[in-house]
Amino acid sequence: MIQISEAASLALHSMMLLAQAENEPLSVDAIAARIDVSRAHLSKVLQRLSKSGLVRGTRGPGGGYALSRPPGEISLLEVYVAIDGPLPRTTCLLGHSKCLLGGCLFGELLTQTTRSFEEHLAGHSLADIVRKGDFS
Repeated sequence: MIQISEAASLALHSMMLLAQAENEPLSVDAIAARIDVSRAHLSKVLQRLSKSGLVRGTRGPGGGYALSRPPGEISLLEVYVAIDGPLPRTTCLLGHSKCLLGGCLFGELLTQTTRSFEEHLAGHSLADIVRKGDFS
């Protein structure tokens, strides 16, 4: 089942801003102000992205975070997985591997939705998303 945590949402939005910045570091404060979120929470998210190798941090005046690779080489799925982990393969709302009632009341909807979501994230890079809209 698809779940997008607040942390993953912050990561995706932050990464879009970093992609727009074209390798110029952005401070935690600047990103937090731009997307109107808690600096403390955002800082933890950016640290996780740094540990996963998606961003690099620079300390000191003029420092901040920047993408570690070109935006065209970073998929939305990589960002999502760095924060929330892999998408779950179970689609049962009760967490069972097989429906105990003989068939899921949702049919294949949950499996198809999860697969479609994963394909969308995997098939789009940060550059694709930045190109599609004006996020400035």
